[in-house]
Amino acid sequence: MFLQKTPNGIKLFIRLSPKAKREGIEGIYQDPQGTERLKIAVSAPPVDGKANDALMKWLAKYLHIAKTSITLVTGETDRSKTLLISGDPDDLVEKLTRTE
Repeated sequence: MFLQKTPNGIKLFIRLSPKAKREGIEGIYQDPQGTERLKIAVSAPPVDGKANDALMKWLAKYLHIAKTSITLVTGETDRSKTLLISGDPDDLVEKLTRTE
């Protein structure tokens, strides 16, 4: 699964597609290690953290939460990222799985 509940929110495993024509969820990606990741596209280029900022801004808007509720845990310079999102875990899971 591309997410994991925590006591204070969720861990979200992302595969980022920068410089895309359209922003949004593109589906599920399975990396070579077998980890499922939610594939999200953003229009920002992968330069100076712009794609990471665009990802967190888009995700905050999509989930209707503050951008400060999202923390980049791993993958600052990689397409595969792990985010920690604070909030009600059940509510966050519902919002993210409704796209499948």
